[in-house]
Parts: sequence; C-alpha cells; structure tokens
Amino acid sequence: MKMIVAVIRPEKLEEVQRALAEVDVYLMTVSEVRGCGRQKGFAEVYRAQENVIRLVPKLKLEIAVNEAFLEPAVEAITRAARTGETGMTGDGKIFVMEMADCIQIRTGETGPAAIGP
Repeated sequence: MKMIVAVIRPEKLEEVQRALAEVDVYLMTVSEVRGCGRQKGFAEVYRAQENVIRLVPKLKLEIAVNEAFLEPAVEAITRAARTGETGMTGDGKIFVMEMADCIQIRTGETGPAAIGP
C-alpha cells in the first residue's frame, strides 16, 4: 500500500480527477494549502501598492492506493497537472510514501482490503 501526496495548482483539480477516474482511482482527500518552491511567490499590485505573495495557493491531494494502482495514478496526475508552459515553475510535486496500514472504520477491514480493489 502506498500514499500518494500531490501538490497541484487549484485550477488543475478537475483535470486531475478526470485523469484518475480513467485509471479507476476515485478516493482522495483534497486540502487547500499554501506554499512556495522554486517560483518563490509573486508580486501583485493592488491600489498602486506592490504586495509580494510568498506563499502561493495550492491544493494537496492525498490518495491511498494498492500497488497495482500506483504507477497509473502517478502517471495520470503528472499528465493532468502539467501546464506545458516551458520555463514556468509551479506545476507541483508528487510524493509517494509507504503506508504501514489502513483501517476501514465502518467495517473494520484492514490492509489493502480497506482501500478497495
């Protein structure tokens, strides 16, 4: 079992969800987060005053998958979240972590069965 944590641009959520549905991955938790990476934020002008925004709004997806779904899910996220803008940073990151266990609270199932097929 693996936990996929993906940090993506908010406007890419629907595309990523569609891409994941194509590979039969539907279960996820989505959180609004803020962070910075190589893009180091941006400056915007409001009422003639420049404001530097260092923490950029992003979405964090947490997706638990069984081994068979790992590569298709990572490929789907990568494909759908990429903007294709050359020289542009900020498309996001994907982290894959080992998951020790999973427990389905309602049924008491544990391990891969708790995640689903």
